[in-house]
Amino acid sequence: MNTPIVIVGGGQSGLVAARHVRDRGLQPLVLEAGVRAVGSWPDYYDSLSVFSPAQYSALDGAAFPGDPDHYPHRDEVVAYLERFAASLDVEIRTRTRVERVESDGREFVVHTADGEALPASGIVAASGSFSNPFQPPIPGRERFTGEVLHVAGYREPTKYAGQRIVVVGGGNSAIQVAHELTEHADVTLATLEPVRFLPQVHDGHDVHYWTDVTGFDRLPPEWLARIVSGPLVSDDGVYGAAYASGALQRRQMFGRFDDDGVVWPDGTHEPVDTVILATGYLPSLGYLRDLGALDENGLPRHTGGISTTHPGLVYLGLEFQRSFASNTLRGVGADAAYVVPPLVAYASGASAVVGG
Repeated sequence: MNTPIVIVGGGQSGLVAARHVRDRGLQPLVLEAGVRAVGSWPDYYDSLSVFSPAQYSALDGAAFPGDPDHYPHRDEVVAYLERFAASLDVEIRTRTRVERVESDGREFVVHTADGEALPASGIVAASGSFSNPFQPPIPGRERFTGEVLHVAGYREPTKYAGQRIVVVGGGNSAIQVAHELTEHADVTLATLEPVRFLPQVHDGHDVHYWTDVTGFDRLPPEWLARIVSGPLVSDDGVYGAAYASGALQRRQMFGRFDDDGVVWPDGTHEPVDTVILATGYLPSLGYLRDLGALDENGLPRHTGGISTTHPGLVYLGLEFQRSFASNTLRGVGADAAYVVPPLVAYASGASAVVGG
C-alpha cells in the first residue's frame, strides 16, 4: 500500500486538498484536531455571517445550498463542510492533533499528540490560523485588572451587558462585534487609522461579483499591496451609518493599559471593564518548527504555497497565499489546483522509491 499524503487540518483547505489528492490517484489522510472535520467555523462568534453571498462562498465543485444571493450564517457553513467531508470517501481522523513533523529521507514522519508516528509521502499544511490569534504587545497589560480577550474567544454580547468595553481593530470582525455590543454595553472602537468601509452592494451586485469579473480575486499578492492599504470593512449600510452617526464610536488606539483601564493618546485615563482584541491571526504551524520549514517569526518559507525548504511540503489556506481570495471558501480550490500537482508528482516518486 502506498504511503499516504498527510493533510494537517480538516477544515475547508484540508478537505479541498484531500479531494485534489484523491482525484489524482493518491491516498490522502486528513488529520483534524477537532471533533468534526469543519475546521474552526463552529468556534466563531454566534452572530457571524459570511461576508460573501452563497454563490461566492462555495468550494469548487460543491454549490452552496439556498438562495445564491443570501449570506450564509456560521452554522450553515458548518453543515455545508460536514456534507462536503462526507462526500469525499477519504480517511479523516478527528481528535488527532499533530505535534511535530520530521523528515525521513524523501518522506516524512508525522507525530501526533497521542503518540502515533505516521509515515507520509508528502505533507499539506492546512491547519489555518484560528488557534494562533495575534495579540499585540500593549504596554501595561500585566497591570490591568479587567478582562482582555481575543475575538477568537468572544461568542455573544449579553455576557457584557452594562460594561465599558474597548474593541481593538478596524476590520470586519471588529466592526461587527463592536456594533452588536453597542446594544448592551458602552463601546468604543480603538483603531490606528480611521475605519474604511466598502459598500457590500454596488450597481445591484455584491462586491464579490465585481472582484470576480474584474479579476481582482486573482491578482498576485505583490499587486494587492499596491492597491489595498489597510483593512476594508464590508458594509451593508448598517455599519457605515452607525459609524457616521456616532452610534459606533471610534478613537485613536490607546497607548497603554493602566490598573483599571486604558490611557488614550491625549493622556486621559479611562476605566474599562473589558478589552476585546480583534487583531487578526497568524498561521498555526508550530508543528513544522523542528523541521526547519519556518522563518524566525514562525511564518512559512514558501512561494505560492510551495515550500522553499522541503520538497513534498505545501501549504493551503494562508492569507494572500497566491491571491486576495486565497484563504476563503471560494478561493482555496484555485490554490489547491496549483500546489497539489507538484506535491503528487513528488509523493509518487517517494512512494515508488519506498515500494521498490
